[in-house]
Amino acid sequence: MIETIIFDMGKVLIPFDFSRGYRALELYTHLTAEQIPMELSKTDLVNRLESGQIEPLPFFDELRRILKADLTYDQFCQIWSCIFLPDILIPEPFIEKLKDRYRVMVLSNTNAIHFEMVSVNYPILKHFHHLVLSHEVGAMKPEPKIYAAAIANAQCPADRCFFTDDIPAYVEGARKAGLNAEQFLGFEKLQEDLKRYGVTW
Repeated sequence: MIETIIFDMGKVLIPFDFSRGYRALELYTHLTAEQIPMELSKTDLVNRLESGQIEPLPFFDELRRILKADLTYDQFCQIWSCIFLPDILIPEPFIEKLKDRYRVMVLSNTNAIHFEMVSVNYPILKHFHHLVLSHEVGAMKPEPKIYAAAIANAQCPADRCFFTDDIPAYVEGARKAGLNAEQFLGFEKLQEDLKRYGVTW
């Protein structure tokens, strides 16, 4: 019997497109939008931000040095957060209905810059009982530590939790941690999955 339903945030609740940020950032550097992620992938900088190993301002200073970018911190934060798209992927009333019957949570790889923006602009997040965020936990999916944090906050055993994520490796990580988990392939498929686990709304 499912007691807690756990959602990934990006591309499950809230859509995003990193290319929007890269296109905006290329105006402030000699690199193209295609080259920017290639340069960043040579470092562990973004992972350090999302796992809480570096604070936003030092992160910005290091990124600006790597990309040889000429912009202010405030300009960067606007660019870094422009990746999010306005139309949520799961209707807000659906989460409200689930909340009346189950504990609902978010489990997300994210960072302080992004989360500050989404917490203000996406009211759907106010319906969740608890949010487990990688930069606060100090670990990212699919590391066992972040699933353990989710289970600790679920207020029920792992086998009474349902988790959905768009990334197969993160779904597999959740299953290894003992969670019931399914890949998110759209709202209709999510409803089918929840029904199979006996979830009603």
